[in-house]
Amino acid sequence: MKYLITAIVLISIGLIIYGFNLEGEQADTANKFIGSGTLGLFLLAMPLFLIKESRGKEFKNYMLTDDNVRKMQGKKPKNIDNQDTPLN
Repeated sequence: MKYLITAIVLISIGLIIYGFNLEGEQADTANKFIGSGTLGLFLLAMPLFLIKESRGKEFKNYMLTDDNVRKMQGKKPKNIDNQDTPLN
């Protein structure tokens, strides 16, 4: 999977560079190469990379809940057991 993603990225970057080199001569063909390279990066390589890297990870650990924000800041989690006490 890693090599497939790397190959797609390299081919896409190659298509974009080749398209920019053709820019002055054949504008229509150059735009097709640039667009194909961009689509390869964003519609093939990026989703495959995200699927590969997120496999086995818990989604709830990355949610910005109050408890997770407090953990990132190094603070203690709020004690929600004593909610009936009046505020001072």
